[in-house]
Amino acid sequence: MSSEKVKVGFLGAGKMATALAKGLLSSGFATSEDVIASDVNAAAREHFFLVTKAQTTASSREVLEQSQVIFLAVKPQSISSLLDEVMADLSPRHLIVSIAAGVRLSTIESAVGDKRVIRVMPNTPCLVGEGASGFSRGSHATWDDADLVSKMFSTVGLAIEVPEPLLDAVTGLSGSGPAYAFAMIEALSDGGVLMGLPRASATQLAAQTLLGAAKMVLETGEHPGQLKDAVTSPAGTTIAGLLALEQAGLRGSLMNAVRAATERARELSRS
Repeated sequence: MSSEKVKVGFLGAGKMATALAKGLLSSGFATSEDVIASDVNAAAREHFFLVTKAQTTASSREVLEQSQVIFLAVKPQSISSLLDEVMADLSPRHLIVSIAAGVRLSTIESAVGDKRVIRVMPNTPCLVGEGASGFSRGSHATWDDADLVSKMFSTVGLAIEVPEPLLDAVTGLSGSGPAYAFAMIEALSDGGVLMGLPRASATQLAAQTLLGAAKMVLETGEHPGQLKDAVTSPAGTTIAGLLALEQAGLRGSLMNAVRAATERARELSRS
């Protein structure tokens, strides 16, 4: 499926659907005439329209009639009833993209048959255009479908294709990862306050420091260890701080956080 003049529909007009639609529009990937969203919640429809100026409706059928790419953007517990509702109106021209957390491809494909399906695990920084998303193709989705989804999610950050069994690890790393980063920012800010900085200044410096460090990793392509060594002078301040982090077990704690979140994601997927 070419990305030229693709009509995009959202079944569900919540925050993630709105953020993705905003990314598609601001990047020039689509125009407001190319996007439509449905939701039973009038307030969600109103917010989607205010942000995107795209069409909204209470009718799922109307979305399917007007769109080629269909986003399943409802809560996981609502997926089954949604698929039952729209199944009769799905056709071979539709590419189904699910952003429902924990809902496996097999669950969706068992409901939609031989339709093309891609499952995506986005994260909340998509709301500010800096997301980190993993996605997996279903058994009938093509390379072109994957390329299209990658381009769409690249409008709100980074998108990487992985085999579906690894999507739980994506959940444990980038899905839950913003919470780890927020905790680190809060702790760094606390350290700044401990050493005399005003709270507002400490929080700004902490957040910008993590943002800048992340940008250096992505833009230079260098290993994080190399970048760390470049900041670490012999007998200097940074190595003293790194020693404190090693003694506190920071690396092991973060690795364990990813493992624990991944294992929990696996449990939820099975249930």
